[in-house]
Parts: sequence; structure tokens; C-alpha cells
Amino acid sequence: MNIFRRSPDRRSPDRGPGPGGFTRKTTTALAGGVMLSLALAGCGSGGGDDATEEEQTLSVFAAASLTDSFEDLAGEFEEQHPGVDVELNFAGSSTLVTQLQDGAPADVFASADEANMDKAVDAGLVNGEPSIFATNLLTIAVPAGNPAGITSFEDLAGEGVNVVVCEQRVPCGAATERIEEITGTTLSPVSEESAVTDVMGKVTSGQADAGVVYKTDVTAAGDAVEEVEIAQTEEAINRYPIAALESSADADLAREFIDFIQGSRGQERLAEEGFGAP
Repeated sequence: MNIFRRSPDRRSPDRGPGPGGFTRKTTTALAGGVMLSLALAGCGSGGGDDATEEEQTLSVFAAASLTDSFEDLAGEFEEQHPGVDVELNFAGSSTLVTQLQDGAPADVFASADEANMDKAVDAGLVNGEPSIFATNLLTIAVPAGNPAGITSFEDLAGEGVNVVVCEQRVPCGAATERIEEITGTTLSPVSEESAVTDVMGKVTSGQADAGVVYKTDVTAAGDAVEEVEIAQTEEAINRYPIAALESSADADLAREFIDFIQGSRGQERLAEEGFGAP
């Protein structure tokens, strides 16, 4: 489970990627935080620390494509809510639903499509009505310079083209399948990934000539990739729902986080990453 807690240095300019796509500093901060907590627990039995007693964790399960925006927004939410530690778990939406069905505790679930949120609702995991907070569109990411000369979705089916896509059970994979049906194109991917971030990883590492990802992923990758737009992308738009969960220990705090994501600052940050309005 890709879970980590926010650390005060989350926006340090020299942070680098660590295992699982998280920053090395975040991982270090988590380990340090655990050690500090143990040390505090062993310090004297005299009067308790009111600030420590008031600390609480808000666990947010979010689609992998939300990583950059939710990392920043979680940090801002913490600043507005002293004593709250936002713990983020990023993965493919279908993987997150499976984790929740298996009993993983969480307060908020943000999916990359309505189908996986419906699964959570049907399983009795959701508290209240989910609401749409963003939209996303598919596009094609190719390595810088576009060595395979990809110009359209149909080119991805060309002989010798190494294309990577998401698994069909994942929102980006289901949307890719819709584009295949619309265009009458059948892809033969060299790899099918469980998260869109893994598709992008294959492209940026040079293991693929192209990958079908979200526009937000191309934005996040910067100069490492180039974008080849899909003409029919508007016909396979993904709507992102968010909801509080029945397993939440603090339903009010969970809804405050949801309100923050749907508020002006949340929408502004999502737009910066290339997400569309609800």
C-alpha cells in the first residue's frame, strides 16, 4: 500500500523521487516522526501533552493521477488545520477499491472514474453522496523528440510500435478501450499497467515508444515527454468523484477536506495540473 504522511518540508525544492514515487525526504520524515512519537511516549508519566492528544490523522485514498495536486493540497489543508496529519495513499482506482473492500481504513476516497466509485457505493463503503470534483482527458505521451513519429491514436497500432496502456479495469484503461472502439483501432500493447503513473514511467525511461495517459500526466512530466493529442478524446472524458467513507473516524473532518478540494483553492490547484472543471 503506497501510504505516507505529509511532512513539513513537502515543498522543499531539492526533494527527489523515492521508492513508490514518493520523495526521499517524505520517507525519512515518516521514519523520524515514528521515532519521535516513540520517544515522546516514553518520556515521564506526568501530565499529558494537550497538543499531542489533539493530533489526528486523515487518511485519503486517491487515484494515482492526483498525486501532484493532492500532495500540495494536503499540505495546505494541514496548515489550515493544526494537529491534522493527512495521510495519502495513491494507486489505481480499482486497486484502491479492493483495498477498501478488504478492510483498509480510510476517511476519503477520490476516484478517477465513476465506475470504481460505484463499486465502493455498492459495497456500502461510502458515507453520503459522491460528488464530481474534476475531469480529465486522455492523450498520448511520447519520449522527447518523438522517435517513433507518432501523430495519431491510429499510429499506435502500427507495426513495431511499442505502446503501453493501462489495464482495462483501471479508469485510464477503460477510457483507452472506448477510444479504440470509437476509432476502430485495436492496440497490441507491450505492457498493461495498473496505474497511469506506471505507463508514464515506461515512456520516460525509454521502454516504450508511446503511452496512453491523461493530459495531467503530460503536464507533470514536463520536458521529459511530448504530447500527441487524440482527436476523439472528448468522447472518452473521465469524471472524478470524491466521497467520505463509512470507516472514517471523523466524518466532519473528511467532509471539510472534500469541501476544500471542491473550493476555489482546490479547483485552482487542479486546473494548474491540467484537470478540467467538474
